[in-house]
Amino acid sequence: MAEKKTEQRKVVADNRRARFDYEIGEVFEAGIALSGTEVKSLRGGRATVAESYVSAKTGEAIIYNTFIPEYLQANRFNHEPRRPRKLLLHKRQIAKIWQAVEREGMTVVPLRIYFNEQGRAKVEIAIARGRKAHDKREALKAKDWARDKQRLLRDRG
Repeated sequence: MAEKKTEQRKVVADNRRARFDYEIGEVFEAGIALSGTEVKSLRGGRATVAESYVSAKTGEAIIYNTFIPEYLQANRFNHEPRRPRKLLLHKRQIAKIWQAVEREGMTVVPLRIYFNEQGRAKVEIAIARGRKAHDKREALKAKDWARDKQRLLRDRG
């Protein structure tokens, strides 16, 4: 029997609120153009993607408002913590994202920043549609019911 391949990802930042506020559609994995001090700071496990967003207007995808704190040992060669950073995607992927935003009124939300198996920093972004308040309540009800159902099945069997 073949062994399962386990994914070795070191998640640096996770946008848990995005899964509650948005209906997640198609998910893309994008590289991110970083300077040396940004990579060092990410390896320390400190970053925030909660308020960030992605724009693909100029033919290239750029992530805005992602907070990567300054690397303390870098001295004067440090980076700006909230600077716009270029995302590395194929042109077809960028066109697909741009069409979804323009035609269907979707938004592009970053879900997490992580290091892949090769040690490269990646951003997981998704095309998403915003939820209304009643949709959020229904999602919470469904989640609670699934948890209660699991508990009942576990206690019974």
